[in-house]
Amino acid sequence: MPTRRRWLALPLMLLTPLARAAQTWQDAMQQAMQRARQMRDEAVRAGDQPYGAVVLRGDVIVGGAPSRVITAGNPQAHAERKALRDALRRLGSTDLAGCVLVSTSRPCRLCEAAAAKARIARMVYGDALTDAGPPA
Repeated sequence: MPTRRRWLALPLMLLTPLARAAQTWQDAMQQAMQRARQMRDEAVRAGDQPYGAVVLRGDVIVGGAPSRVITAGNPQAHAERKALRDALRRLGSTDLAGCVLVSTSRPCRLCEAAAAKARIARMVYGDALTDAGPPA
């Protein structure tokens, strides 16, 4: 019987670091969504559409932007694409492999395509932090 108890305790010991990592990831997602909401509010104050987005690498925000479609007069100035460009510029990189795109709403197909081209690993959107899965 003592052998059995050791085997039952071992998986619980292994799950503790995983639970901590999951909590850290959830905290990073909450902070990223809060920053994306701030970007959305900035867009609204400027008279633009209510969208904001940020890019995370690990638990660090490496790029972000509000929508600028109306104020810039550019139908392609979506928050998601601007956030991707900002992250690429700040990182001095040609791709965002391993990064997460966090947006206040579901990205349009063109933004999803831009995320895929930038090699974004995952997209999360909306107040419920819905996981969009890997971009197609």
